[in-house]
Amino acid sequence: MSDESGTGPGTVRRTVGPVGDPVTVGWWESLWRPFWALPSAVVVVTVLAGATLPLVDEHLLGDVDVLFGGNADSARSLLGTIASAMISVTGLVFSITMVVMQLASSQFTPRLLSTFLGSRVVQVTLGVFISSFVFALMVLRDVRGGDGPFVPQLSVTVAFLLVLASVALFLAFIHHITDSIRVDQVVDRIARLTVEALERGSAQEWDDTSAVPPTWSQGDGPGVTVTTGSDHGVVSRVHLSALVECAERAGAVVELRTRLGEVRHRGQVLAVVHGGHRDDDLTESVREAIGLGRERSMTQDPEFGVRQLVDIAERALSPGVNDPTTAVQVLDELHRILRVAALRPDPSPHLVDGSGAVRVVDRPTTFARLLDLALDEVWHYGRDGLQVPRRIEDLLEDLVADGRPEHAATAAAKLAGLRRMA
Repeated sequence: MSDESGTGPGTVRRTVGPVGDPVTVGWWESLWRPFWALPSAVVVVTVLAGATLPLVDEHLLGDVDVLFGGNADSARSLLGTIASAMISVTGLVFSITMVVMQLASSQFTPRLLSTFLGSRVVQVTLGVFISSFVFALMVLRDVRGGDGPFVPQLSVTVAFLLVLASVALFLAFIHHITDSIRVDQVVDRIARLTVEALERGSAQEWDDTSAVPPTWSQGDGPGVTVTTGSDHGVVSRVHLSALVECAERAGAVVELRTRLGEVRHRGQVLAVVHGGHRDDDLTESVREAIGLGRERSMTQDPEFGVRQLVDIAERALSPGVNDPTTAVQVLDELHRILRVAALRPDPSPHLVDGSGAVRVVDRPTTFARLLDLALDEVWHYGRDGLQVPRRIEDLLEDLVADGRPEHAATAAAKLAGLRRMA
């Protein structure tokens, strides 16, 4: 993003707050995102090692004292034991992972599953366990007895070292799994990522002391509607810089009719283009700048983090669980998020080009929207208890005392409304 004082062609800036463009994900990052990618890579490397190391043993190495020193029968016994044991433990690890995912889905929220599947500890553990099994089988086929005995000392030693690595990874895996399903760790991780999304941008971008709210008009005639076409999905990213640049080239204003996290089906409206010279290229550029995916993410969408925390609190307050203390822990993290939002101005809906002309009308996350999302449902399900109403009142009183004047007024109105309902 360009500096706030930039005036050159293609400069993109808000009057208040960061542009918030999604982080560009290259082909290398995309390659390693699927759950199976890293374990598969580890197995491929192991297959190559299993085919190469016996050749090294046979043609380049002699007897080495520090390597495996048994005969062919003992090597077969060791490798067979490693193979059978590792495939059994691999099944155990996979079963534990499935149980933990089911537990997290039922106890917290299904929207946490992507976090567990993306864990590198789980992926590396499965990869090394499967690799130990595959490597032992590959080396086993090269062990020969009889008249021309051959024992690949280095290969058998490496198989033994893989077992030791598997034991270490199994301990790390157990620690990671038990730690990842603790409610305090789960809500802290979600809150931390949400706060990072809210705090994105420099202090200069958030400085509203000299900001003059821009104005814009729809111009004469109807706007050009940009729809999803034949696509559908969740609005997972909006490339705001690209929208400003294509609107500047066309001399138009792009008004977004959707926000991050909303579901858009085939033919639904994404944006409306006002004024300027309109063509198919502009419409297609606007459509490409609004990404539709299968699930939400917190890269540009801090409301998704709040949604996950509220889901956890609601499950804790359900009659089948009845755990108000967990709901209060969630409210503690929601308080942490709301304080960050209360101390900053709301992001401006207007994105301007280098000359200061409005090019995109956005629908950013505001403090009032976060406040409603964070508290309304939790209050609805927990207002008959003792802990939840008291914690929500303390939260709102703190926001009234420390928040910016406009946000303090919003929090005060919310507090008065909840007290009337109580």
